[in-house]
Amino acid sequence: MSAEENENSETVDEAPAEEAPAEEPAAEDAPAEDAIEEAPAAAPAAAAPADDAEPAEVLTPKQQRKLDRSIHAGEARPQRSPEERAAERGEVRAKAAAARSRSRARSRSKHEAGEGTVPAERVEGAKKVRQGTVVSDKADKTITVRIEVVRRHPVYEKVVRRTATIHAHDEANDANAGDVVRVIESRPLSRTKRWRLVEVLERKR
Repeated sequence: MSAEENENSETVDEAPAEEAPAEEPAAEDAPAEDAIEEAPAAAPAAAAPADDAEPAEVLTPKQQRKLDRSIHAGEARPQRSPEERAAERGEVRAKAAAARSRSRARSRSKHEAGEGTVPAERVEGAKKVRQGTVVSDKADKTITVRIEVVRRHPVYEKVVRRTATIHAHDEANDANAGDVVRVIESRPLSRTKRWRLVEVLERKR
């Protein structure tokens, strides 16, 4: 065999080898089209993890104001003096204080006092009057009175019971343990006595 025949035979042998890979991509194109057709069906599955994604970060009011200022594209406000800025801040604070006062007034009117409570309003110069139960009368001219206050919490709506113990002056030693009495606020009569017995409402049975 001559050298030219050997070269021709090699080129003939190489040609089919080069053509064979050219046919394989045609076979691979079919699965690609199948994959494209199957892609819409798989899309909902891929979109599902998006629902389980973490929620957006919650910004604090300060961070929100800072973000709003950073994206604000309006016209700049005119230059103001420190006195003008202070006056503006005072107006804003006065409006906020008035809004708080109105809100608290509505809250007080909405939540009525529970049973057995003493009215919170107090006339200027008037003395406090309380009703309670005598828990001890051992001391001379002195009784220990337990006062129970039942009020509804202004925020949580829960009925809260509070107990306070006071010492009251009983000049005639009239009250006994277990009696329901009414006491009134008075000047300091001793180190612990600031109340005075008015009357015995109910005697212990």
